Amino acid sequence: MQRLVESVGAFAAGLGAPGLVLVAFLDSSFLSLPEVTDILIVVLVIKRPELWISHALFATVGSVLGCYALYLVGRKGGEVVLRRRFKAHNVERGLELFRRYGLLAVVIPSILPPPMPFKIFVLLAGVASVRPLTFIVAATIGRGFRYGGEALLAYWYGEQASQFIRHNLALVSVWLAVAIAVGGVIYVIWRRRRAA
Repeated sequence: MQRLVESVGAFAAGLGAPGLVLVAFLDSSFLSLPEVTDILIVVLVIKRPELWISHALFATVGSVLGCYALYLVGRKGGEVVLRRRFKAHNVERGLELFRRYGLLAVVIPSILPPPMPFKIFVLLAGVASVRPLTFIVAATIGRGFRYGGEALLAYWYGEQASQFIRHNLALVSVWLAVAIAVGGVIYVIWRRRRAA
């Protein structure tokens, strides 16, 4: 599997931006390519720093399209797939998160790197019948933060960013997710109080 991931990464790097869209799509939909998109963004930005925003956008678009494909599977019968692959109490807990937090249940996992199981949240969004536009906005926010942050680090720090991301991606992603979660909880509380 590691060889396949390396081969796909090398092939995509040769294609440039279209390869980035392809890898991000595959990784977010039906094939797992852990951290290949993240590394590819850094490599491409180091080669062409002036295109850092474009590379972040291409990765985000590819990932959101891949997520949407998986989301559609969830809507068309994903509950059967989920219950076959995951324990029933995990599925129920995930559905409860969607009922309670909606958008945040997609945004936060979409920022976190592997081994965070993001695909289960994408399938759960489909099963929970989250509105398509809401899902797309949430996935775009989360993936945009993640890939935009990586591209910006590569733009600012070049080769050093590659080392930093390899060693600190999980920590930075967790802190970013915590900050968004706190902001989201404050927003949910504020909306409930305003409605009352």
